[in-house]
Amino acid sequence: MKNLSVADISVFVIYFFIVAGYGYWIYRKKKKAVTDTHDFFLAEGSLTWWAIGASLIASNISAEQFIGMSGEGFFAGIAVAAYEWIAAVALIIIAVWFMPVYLKNKIFTMPQFLKQRYNGTVAMIMTVFWLFLYVFVNLTSILYLGAVAIDGLLGGGHLHTIMIVLALFALIITLGGMKVIGYTDVIQVAVLIIGGLATTYLALTIVSERFGFGKDALAGFNVLLKEAPDHFHMIFNKPAQDAPQIQIDRYLVLPGIAMYFAGQWIVNLNYWGCNQYITQRALGADLKTARTGILFAGFLKLLMPVIVMLPGIAAYVLHNGNHLENFNGSKDSAYSSILAFLPSGLKGLSIAALTAAIVASLAGKLNSISTIYTLDIHKKYISKGADERKQVWTGRVTVWVAMIIALIFTWEDLLGIGGEGGFTFIQKYTGFISPGVFAMFILGMFWKRTTGTAAVVGVVLGLVLAIFFNNYAPTVLGHETWLYTAYKTVEGGKEVWRIPFLINMGWSFFFTVLTMIAISLRGPKVNPHAFILDKEMFKVSPAHIVMIVVTLLVLAALYIRFW
Repeated sequence: MKNLSVADISVFVIYFFIVAGYGYWIYRKKKKAVTDTHDFFLAEGSLTWWAIGASLIASNISAEQFIGMSGEGFFAGIAVAAYEWIAAVALIIIAVWFMPVYLKNKIFTMPQFLKQRYNGTVAMIMTVFWLFLYVFVNLTSILYLGAVAIDGLLGGGHLHTIMIVLALFALIITLGGMKVIGYTDVIQVAVLIIGGLATTYLALTIVSERFGFGKDALAGFNVLLKEAPDHFHMIFNKPAQDAPQIQIDRYLVLPGIAMYFAGQWIVNLNYWGCNQYITQRALGADLKTARTGILFAGFLKLLMPVIVMLPGIAAYVLHNGNHLENFNGSKDSAYSSILAFLPSGLKGLSIAALTAAIVASLAGKLNSISTIYTLDIHKKYISKGADERKQVWTGRVTVWVAMIIALIFTWEDLLGIGGEGGFTFIQKYTGFISPGVFAMFILGMFWKRTTGTAAVVGVVLGLVLAIFFNNYAPTVLGHETWLYTAYKTVEGGKEVWRIPFLINMGWSFFFTVLTMIAISLRGPKVNPHAFILDKEMFKVSPAHIVMIVVTLLVLAALYIRFW
């Protein structure tokens, strides 16, 4: 902790006790959560719209964004903001069309949705998929990336200690149930926004100062525009095969306009609308509260690139100008390199913001793992007669087991998260199941003919196609086809041909949907398990229309400016 002053440590300790103390007060005030499963897992009926919105953002913004997206900002620039800004549109779609379906049918977990709409086989397949994904991709990457970042700020040598501290902090919050998570997330999101904005402001003033313009944040931003103009374009042009490797590698991650017709929507709609980890926050509320909270979260998403991406671009400009002495060459160290410049006290606030993001995400993910295992596996197949209290304790034991597994796999980075690049690691491996899952959900919600057989085929086919396009298509089908263009890059020291993974997701989804439609057409015109929908379900209030229009206008202005 040689890099931290007394003021830094004091700020962090104050943050810790405020969050822990408030969480304990909520726990004592809402003691029913100890024995009521719906309260423990869903905080049923008790989260306000602002708590839902804040919790959505706090759980979403984590080391993946602070470290991973900042690293992609260093590498590729503002184009990576598409993940945040398109999410704002996705949240509008979720609020208007997805939530009415969930709430009308009293859906509490995503496997429950699949069992209700399709059958138990589909639900069980996806339950196992989700548990593996949440534990071995999301939980591990959040824990590892967060520990690496904080360790860098402390001067190194504390990685394993930090992992344990982060794990214990998250466990303290998670064991109080979703109500504690939801309300402590309000503090967490306030800390991460204030700390994140302060970090961005200081990063811009540092750039301004190092390039001879004094301490002026606006001047610093103008320096970024001048020194890294290629980092301020949302849409990358498709490169030729002989283009510089850096252009090819950027395009592989963010394939220009093509990604807006392919995987970008699948990533966001699947994540925000078909993901227990996220939807859980709104499933216990009424439709008006849920919609308001989700739309509020969508507006906050417009702000996130300022917090998590601009520091990465600032690090890029400082590095090119030989002003980034503590940079180790890895894009994932860009954010911590910027934090090293911060003055005493503010560094503690920034570490608190980073910790808030990490802990909130860990807690949310642990609660989702616990919910899915307890309600969709343990209660149905292991202990059918378990009462409310036993189910809550099963959930708590599951939380401990999941965190221990995550610690084991992150202790020596057995999954290679550091080598892949944090943001890319999560997006890529989540993308393997996203096409099939989203196809299964979207057809299940809005096409009454979709059958259980089609759903089983869809989820398996989506995975198979995603793996095929990612690993084998260039060899089997060639490097240039009407479907895609593959590019040569280096992975693990070897040259390989790769298709942009967002393009892979788009084609995997397209062929999966076609197959599911073909199979379903052989079944009844209306599946017996189909949901009953009516126009009144999707009616939007004037207040919600105003929120939607404001979000879309801001988004349009951003794209017009940085196209």
